[in-house]
Amino acid sequence: MSQNRPISSFIEKHYLHFNAAALVDAAKGYKKHLADGKKMMVTLAGAMSTGELGISFSEMIRQDKVHIISCTGANLEEDIMNLVAHSHYRRIPNYRDLTPEQEWDLLQNHLNRVTDTCIPEEEAFRRLQKHLYKVWKDAEDSGERLFPHEFMFRLLNSGDLKQYYEIDPKNSWMIAAAEKNLPMVVPGWEDSTMGNIFASYCVTGELKASTMKSGIEYMVWLADWYTKQSGNEGIGFFQIGGGIAGDFPICVVPMLHQDLERDNVPFWSYFCQISDSTTSYGSYSGAVPNEKITWGKLSIDTPKYIIESDATIVAPLVFAYILEW
Repeated sequence: MSQNRPISSFIEKHYLHFNAAALVDAAKGYKKHLADGKKMMVTLAGAMSTGELGISFSEMIRQDKVHIISCTGANLEEDIMNLVAHSHYRRIPNYRDLTPEQEWDLLQNHLNRVTDTCIPEEEAFRRLQKHLYKVWKDAEDSGERLFPHEFMFRLLNSGDLKQYYEIDPKNSWMIAAAEKNLPMVVPGWEDSTMGNIFASYCVTGELKASTMKSGIEYMVWLADWYTKQSGNEGIGFFQIGGGIAGDFPICVVPMLHQDLERDNVPFWSYFCQISDSTTSYGSYSGAVPNEKITWGKLSIDTPKYIIESDATIVAPLVFAYILEW
């Protein structure tokens, strides 16, 4: 069996202590959670899409190892940008050595840098913009209101972007999610590039803000989804990074308990966070899982894991283990 799962076998042999052992424990806990018939939420912070998490995450979606996603607006759009403009991306291995003048040159060449990777404005942002505007405008003209991810799904499922594909579409997690119409929440979408572009159309009067469903509506929808899907056992919570992608959805449980005063709502029944944030005063991303007990998010019995490491390294390994690679 081991020869058919080389990554998993390597992990089991070498990852025995410290953060390495935490990775294995969390991955085994994830597999047990699924084996027990429970559902899992995965949250994506940072720039995981630009880090090409889609190569492994798309297969997690196809194999029903994830049942709902919470992600930033950046992750939502950047997976599609990589899909349609991959050959135009520019990698800068020596990014730490760049002078302000060199950074300015990148701006003048319409290359927006994310650590060591520059996203090309014309081929990524603008190429996506013209097609998305049509989807937005058509919906508005027909009196429809949709969530940000629903507009993206509609665009992907239309096939209009296929002419631009520059990577194997099986490596796009957004295509995998769109094909399954996977449940999603995208809190704070407004601060993404496409959110800024949508806002600009609202400023000029070309679109109405009401055409885009809001973050409050996402929370209302999530409250209904969690209530219907959690059963008696609760949903699992696998958090990549910190920030709003994680903090927004995890709050639905205490809202159901404390604000709606509903009984018999299960806590999140598995929790893992991959983070390199240092535990410090007032830090959400650096807060240890036990702190979430005091906020009514996790129970005493919830299996809790924290892997203090770089998510771009850790997440694909965890997914590989879950997928028996």
